[in-house]
Amino acid sequence: TAAAASEADVKDSFKQFSEVLSIVEDNFADEVEPEAAVYQGAIPRMLMALDPHSSFWDPESFERMREDQRGRYAGVGMTIQPRNGQTVVGAPFPHTPAYRAGLRPGDVIVEVDGKPMEGLNTTEVANNLRGPEGTEVEIGYERPGREGLVKVKVIRASIPRPSVPVSFKLRSDVGFVKIESFNENTGKELDEALEAMDESTLKGLVLDLRSNRGGLLSQGVYVSEKFLEKGQTIVSHHGRASTERVYKAQKSDSGTRYPIVVMVNCESASAAEIVAGALQDHDRALIIGTPTFGKGLVQTVFPLGNRSSTS
Repeated sequence: TAAAASEADVKDSFKQFSEVLSIVEDNFADEVEPEAAVYQGAIPRMLMALDPHSSFWDPESFERMREDQRGRYAGVGMTIQPRNGQTVVGAPFPHTPAYRAGLRPGDVIVEVDGKPMEGLNTTEVANNLRGPEGTEVEIGYERPGREGLVKVKVIRASIPRPSVPVSFKLRSDVGFVKIESFNENTGKELDEALEAMDESTLKGLVLDLRSNRGGLLSQGVYVSEKFLEKGQTIVSHHGRASTERVYKAQKSDSGTRYPIVVMVNCESASAAEIVAGALQDHDRALIIGTPTFGKGLVQTVFPLGNRSSTS
């Protein structure tokens, strides 16, 4: 049968992979770490052959991903970004260890705990900066216009990462809310932001989803249904191994039918596109900006036995 033939093909592929790995371990010029070969090579490349969005997380990166979903992580409290082959500080968050240590935008991260950061990407540098809360890390940095390497020791702390970092009134009756991502706290943070602006007095709202790359589908649904009528469809998805699932607004909106403008750009993706699309489809909001990323897939995280996972 077709199923039996497919199972035989899989077994043959596993056999070939084992043989190749064994040959590499026996004959490669340097010592091979099988875990790295599988975690950083074989599995990621296999998933890349499926679509651009399927991913694999080893135990360390999986924990980092979960921290992002929780909206809190342990580290020094700053954004970093690549620039001219170096890693520079984007911005330290106020009242965090990095801010108190004097790190400022534009500082070049040269070393962490004496380990050179040259040649590492921003994810690798961030992994060196992060660590258990209460532990010490030494950061060596250079500041343009000032000679020499500066070394500072900081104590890692629990750093909150709000998904709604900015909300205020543009004028007395028009609100502005920036949603940066969709994590476990997004719905609660949006409710608090609107409550702080006294939502009942609003005659308009600007919802900024620019550069929001998405996150948890459940929170995208929550944000959408806040502004829709009960029963209106928000999004639906189906797959080869799953039946179609339709998400509808389960509660009516706040009752205040103020106009909404949603701002998007080319980096608005996934859950951000779901929110923008749902509000547009039901004529609930005007969408302005540039065409969004175009991610038409919904992913599920499948935990594996060794604390790694794939989606």
